[in-house]
This record gives sequence, C-alpha cells and structure tokens, in this order.
Amino acid sequence: MDVDSQPTMDETILVGDDLMTGPPSPVVPPEIASHVLQGVDLCDGLLRNLFLCLQINDIEPFCQDEIALYKQCAERRDKEIRKRLQDSELKLGLSMPLDEAKGRASQLEAEVTSLERRLILASGIEGIEGFRQRWSLHGRLTDSKNRLQFLKQGIDSRKKRISPLEENQLPKIDS
Repeated sequence: MDVDSQPTMDETILVGDDLMTGPPSPVVPPEIASHVLQGVDLCDGLLRNLFLCLQINDIEPFCQDEIALYKQCAERRDKEIRKRLQDSELKLGLSMPLDEAKGRASQLEAEVTSLERRLILASGIEGIEGFRQRWSLHGRLTDSKNRLQFLKQGIDSRKKRISPLEENQLPKIDS
C-alpha cells in the first residue's frame, strides 16, 4: 500500500478559545445549587491538570490531551447541570406555594429582560472582548429562558388541590 495515496488528515491543535465552543457553563442559583450540583463531576481535577500543564509548558500545543479531556468533561457536566436546573424549576413550579412560584417567575422574567438588554448593548462592542461578552450573555439568556419555561410549565400543570379544611368550608349540596 502506497503511503502517498492515503488521504491526508490535517492535525488540529486545540487552544484555550476552543473551550468557548457551544454555550458557556450554566449559572446555578445559590438557593438550588446544593441540590443541582450534588454528585456532578465538576471537572476540577482536569482543570487543575490543564493549568499545571500550561504553567509547565507555557504554550497550548503541548497540552492537547489536557485541553481535550477538560473540554469533554465540561460538556458532559454542563449538559447534566442544565437538565437538573430544568427539573428543579419544574418541581418548584409544581410544589412551591403559588404566590412564591409566581414571584419566582416574575424574578426570572426580569432577569431575562435584563440579559436581553445587556446583549443588545454588547452587540456594539467589537473584537474578541465583544465576542466573549455576547457569547456569555447569550448562554445565560438561553439558560434563563429555559428555566423560566420549565417553572411556568410546573405552575401550569399544577393540579388544583383542595385541602380537607377548605372542603369543609364549601357549601353542602342536599340531594
């Protein structure tokens, strides 16, 4: 078999900016952080190895394995955290007192509006700094909209429950 007849494959060298593909890591609200993050691999050991490699070698081409491993772990972690955030918001919508759930929905709507405004302002920033701000804001906006959607879904699918006390207060119908 002739080596020259084989199709050539370009070698890709990963750099730190390759970690900015896809959405950024989700922001987890402090009130549900312990529940959402419990048991999730936060990739801190891989990140520590990546930083150590960069500190020793000073340039990214010598840390390809570390960059690739961290990127894979971070993608799995972020996917799991997003799923858990959505599940938590759905459960909150189903189980919180209705007034508190509606207040939480209003708070999330205000956050979405604020992020939309900040994203518009960031559209005027040029260069890599503008890209980074838009990338981060777009990810946070998408995550906040999804959380709001799941919270509202939980509120909407809530069954009307009548407690025994309320049942006793209803007028009796004689037949």
